[in-house]
Amino acid sequence: MSAPFKKNDDISPEITGMTAECAGVGRHEGFAVFVPGALPGERVNAHIIKVASNYAVGKLTGVIEASKDRVDPACPAASKCGGCALQHMSYPAQLDFKRGLVRDALIRIGGFNDIEVKPVIGMDDPMRYRNKASFPFAEQDGRIVWGLYAPRSHRLISVKNCMIENENAVNAAEAVCDWANEFGVPAFDETAHRGILRHVVTRCCTGGTAVCVVTTGKLPKKDELISRLKAAVPDLRSVVHNINNEDTNVICGREYRLIYGDEAVVHTLCGLEFFVSAESFLQVNTAQTEKLYRLAVDGLKLDGHETAADVFCGIGTITLMLAQRAKKAAGVEYVEKAVMDARKNAEHNGIANAEFYAGAAEAVLPRLVEDGMKLDAVVLDPPRKGADEAVLKAIAESGAEKIAYVSCDPATLARDCRILSGYGFEIVSVQPVDMFPFTGHVESVVLITRAE
Repeated sequence: MSAPFKKNDDISPEITGMTAECAGVGRHEGFAVFVPGALPGERVNAHIIKVASNYAVGKLTGVIEASKDRVDPACPAASKCGGCALQHMSYPAQLDFKRGLVRDALIRIGGFNDIEVKPVIGMDDPMRYRNKASFPFAEQDGRIVWGLYAPRSHRLISVKNCMIENENAVNAAEAVCDWANEFGVPAFDETAHRGILRHVVTRCCTGGTAVCVVTTGKLPKKDELISRLKAAVPDLRSVVHNINNEDTNVICGREYRLIYGDEAVVHTLCGLEFFVSAESFLQVNTAQTEKLYRLAVDGLKLDGHETAADVFCGIGTITLMLAQRAKKAAGVEYVEKAVMDARKNAEHNGIANAEFYAGAAEAVLPRLVEDGMKLDAVVLDPPRKGADEAVLKAIAESGAEKIAYVSCDPATLARDCRILSGYGFEIVSVQPVDMFPFTGHVESVVLITRAE
């Protein structure tokens, strides 16, 4: 059917659902309308900004009948910034919504119609949970400002605070901004491809804060920058200069230069200490990560006689936890620098029964099995795109009886579980964990066993 309205019309749809991208979904005279910022159960005013063949997009201009789950956002930039999409939704309602995302993906994509999805494990206090921040810079009204991008754009929204970031990250961004304004360091302009200052990236670890300043080339007034950061961030342990002169949306370039402190900062997780460098991957929510990882490792029910593998092991966080429970643990990671960090972390923690292998899992796992390794259990923690079928096939052919799949995307999780079921595995339990409050993202631990 054709749309019963046109672009720039104003309509008042009833919102009946919400997409994985956190846009309200409703219908107007039978035609689907997506309204970001609207909640299920609401009647809203929407200004139509796009009309396609089978749907339209509206800009929320008012709420006629509000949902019982609507709350006032804690952050003044919530309606402008692209960092949080659900500040207007109560936290219990966010958890219910995310449970539904996981359940719906397993049914719609995986074909699992009878799998119970447990209630999402949330946070006692969902503010200030992020240990990593990436803030871009821009020039506005003749001054350098920092902030976050508006949704689906690189238009910078200038802020003075971020309610979900560690306060040290905010203080570091302010310090870099003040330094740039005082010494005339121009912000990088993506359109004109000129300027110097691109981003500040912070990692707030239990052992101190690391700051990475990204520029297009030379770092002017370096000593003055370090001095300001030391004053603003009392537990500053590291300052790294990253050079990125590419015409790209990628934040960091290939070249890192240590200009103050240590290359890596110690971070404690589940009772183990890890060295975190500027290039390291680490989950951004420490409190929830501990819950997530313990669910995965505990769920395998290791008794100390098994050999367990951690596929996509990163710097070895889960691998070392497995090594504490199993006879032997093997971490597999295609990023060679991460493998080097993982080996260093094992040595630092005095763990001798963990080995790490650099390479693609679909190549490494068959080689380990061919060399005589008999796997009993696997933790699979892939990136958002999920695991390639070649990786799933290698796991299935490794002999492992149990899998703990740690997922950050319900859609790819459901797809991969469907593939694993084709190799003779079945889902035992699904436990979502809220790692990213106020966003539409949700992590899950799915325990999978080889079917009888």
